[in-house]
Amino acid sequence: MDRSAIAPTRALLLAATAAAALAGSTGCSSLSPPFNGMKDAQMTVYRLQNFEPPAAAAATVPGAMQLPPQIQQWITAGASLLPPGLLPPGLLPGTAPAAPAAPDAQRFHGFRILEWQPINDASAKSDVTDLFGHGSNFQNSPPSCMYAEFGFAMAQPGAPAPADVLVSLSCEQVQAFNFQWPYAQTGLTPGASQKVGKIIQEVFQGR
Repeated sequence: MDRSAIAPTRALLLAATAAAALAGSTGCSSLSPPFNGMKDAQMTVYRLQNFEPPAAAAATVPGAMQLPPQIQQWITAGASLLPPGLLPPGLLPGTAPAAPAAPDAQRFHGFRILEWQPINDASAKSDVTDLFGHGSNFQNSPPSCMYAEFGFAMAQPGAPAPADVLVSLSCEQVQAFNFQWPYAQTGLTPGASQKVGKIIQEVFQGR
């Protein structure tokens, strides 16, 4: 057998293997910072009241909450990613309106907290970092509103404040606090919205 013919072939195979390894280490499996360091981080998810009518309007028309058009469209479409029990109060026709917020009501970046739950399950934490850690989950959709239904607080190793993210399914947008958002896009893709719905159901209904 001609050894001179084997050497180039072997070299090509080694080069291909190295290229595949490099692609695997830098491809879809890699997470963007700071989410790449959050595998075991403390995480909390908040259910939020996405819209509260101004106090004057609520007093003028008791029980009649005029919803913004983005939320109306989301509800009309069925808000299918969430079961009714996880929707903010007062959005569905025929349901009781949200009770007026107490002056000292707890809030997450301006939105009233309805319920909160720590994430202890490793699989759920992985789902959260997979959601926020990949730019493919976000699209170039300029923010037209921010009516957040959920908030995520994720401890950042070595940082004094957690990485906070507001998530609005009705506006299909996210908003970051206490860290540099790693992508140019903030619009949720349809697939990302589905991931949010899955995480929320697991955290609040899979207890």
